[in-house]
Amino acid sequence: MARGRRASAARLAQVLMAAWPFVMMGGVVAVDLLAGPQYGYLTLLALGPAFASLVGRVRRTVVIGLLAAVLSLVLAVYDDLLGARQSDLSLLSIAGVTVAGVLAAMGRQRREQELADVRSVAEVAQRVLLRPVPRRAGHLRAAVSYTSANAEARIGGDLYEIVTGPGGVRVIVGDVQGKGLEAVETAATVLGAFREAAHDEADLLGVTRRVERALNRRLSGEEFVTAVLAEATTDGTLTLLNYGHPAPLLLRADGETLLAEPGATAPPLGLSELNAPGPAPYQVPFAPGDQILLYTDGVVEARDRTGSFYPLVERSFLLGDDDPEQALEKLRLDLVAHVDGPLHDDAAMLLLRCKDPALSEAA
Repeated sequence: MARGRRASAARLAQVLMAAWPFVMMGGVVAVDLLAGPQYGYLTLLALGPAFASLVGRVRRTVVIGLLAAVLSLVLAVYDDLLGARQSDLSLLSIAGVTVAGVLAAMGRQRREQELADVRSVAEVAQRVLLRPVPRRAGHLRAAVSYTSANAEARIGGDLYEIVTGPGGVRVIVGDVQGKGLEAVETAATVLGAFREAAHDEADLLGVTRRVERALNRRLSGEEFVTAVLAEATTDGTLTLLNYGHPAPLLLRADGETLLAEPGATAPPLGLSELNAPGPAPYQVPFAPGDQILLYTDGVVEARDRTGSFYPLVERSFLLGDDDPEQALEKLRLDLVAHVDGPLHDDAAMLLLRCKDPALSEAA
């Protein structure tokens, strides 16, 4: 809803900017006709091509400049000023402003094309880095949502992945400290290590050790990555490892909602110099009909205009839709409506829903 209002406002502003040169020239013509030639309003017709360069292409600026010159000549004839100093000055002003406007429009178009190229590259990079998750992974149904705070580049430092192996389904959701290309590179390091280790290692601790080693080779100083890793097996259990990340939201088939919080906190990935003990794996039952939402702090730290955080637990009823993708989209739209403006941090959400393992094997 908020995004729709912003889009409508942007379209209205674009229309007004496109009409403004004609409004200005029409106003100058009306004032000249009413006030007479003694006040010298002809030179103000140069405002038309000046404003024309702000929107539209170069051809539009040239056309509006020519229209301003024609109007100046017509008014000069009407005011009996053709060949007079005032008329010549008006034509020179219009010609000079039109040339300047054409140069400005060319520069603006070049910058717009560069921005479009950057957006295109960023979208390709995001598709490579954050590949679409499968709708079905083993005995789970999955859906993902990613909303970047960087609207121009559409990519940030949040990460997620699902890997299906012989022992079950392994998942990671994380948040890189910082923004920009360095955060994207760090996210790529984490995801690359996880995708490889998730197929090879016998347990989640082995996976995280591989990720930690890859991360420590890249990071320096106080950089780090918060993350939650999960492993779902067909015996109805879900094993979690939490590295300083917001606790996942667990929704039972009977309607119970709770945060799957670890027994003890652990530091984020990438802070091995602290020599702090890592997290202990903890298990929660994960029966058919249960679902779990893994998310980044951009979700729970999203504030409305009064400064109130997004009440994720209270809004969890939105995840009741039969289709996980539609359920997650409802929650995302509710989050955007709560903020009623651009997000201040990336917001990634990964929803896993447990099916009946027997039905999964039969399919």
